[in-house]
Amino acid sequence: MLRVLAVDDEVPAVEELACLLRADPRVGQVTTARDAAGAMRDLGRMVAEGRRPDAVFLDIPLPGLDGLDFTRLLSGLAEPPAVVFVTSSDDYAVAAYEVGAVDYLLKPVRPERLAEAVRRVDEAVHRTPPPGEPAEDVAAPEDEQVPVELGGRTRMVSRGSVRYVEAQGDYVRMHTADDSYLVRMSLVSLARRWEPVGFIRIHRSTLVSAAHVSELRFDGGRVSVQVGEDVLQVSRRHARQVRDLLVRRFRNE
Repeated sequence: MLRVLAVDDEVPAVEELACLLRADPRVGQVTTARDAAGAMRDLGRMVAEGRRPDAVFLDIPLPGLDGLDFTRLLSGLAEPPAVVFVTSSDDYAVAAYEVGAVDYLLKPVRPERLAEAVRRVDEAVHRTPPPGEPAEDVAAPEDEQVPVELGGRTRMVSRGSVRYVEAQGDYVRMHTADDSYLVRMSLVSLARRWEPVGFIRIHRSTLVSAAHVSELRFDGGRVSVQVGEDVLQVSRRHARQVRDLLVRRFRNE
């Protein structure tokens, strides 16, 4: 069962959130905190006692360190917990995605929406398939929606429409059939998030959706993949793994 840390500076809000979480049969323990400093102390105590939390449900505006910065601190842990933001505004949706949040809930929280967030956490915590292949004994997650900023607007781009992703400094560029989108996050964190659902690292700067690969090419010892109209080179370091994963996928089809 899941161990959860709930963080909100408003007492009624954190108590209601904890109550809803405890009502979920997948949640075994809920600890509450009023700010990021208290949450970090609780997290350290839980780890020391062998009760490492599986997830943190927290607001973003908090006294002192806000929820986004707190999550960035968590990412430095050897085994960071999954993060779900529970806040009053959708203004932080893009930033929440960039720091790797599993879900983003708006207050007041509906029980059915919270149940979906717990499902996603449970799936993230217990899903351990090999890179590039979905786990056979776990239902595939619904298509993730990626928030991207375009001229002051936020557009939702489905993960399933993304053909490949390229690293560009502190950003990644996600390519779909019709366009490309720049998102501020690292390719490393995106690969960790998307490899379990069918994306393959073909180069240190390129992540490809196996579902969109139409050809695997060999030319004089060099390997490349056809994705839509683009031909992408596979690095020597990744060539064997990419070949094995794609050949296995093509055979299964």
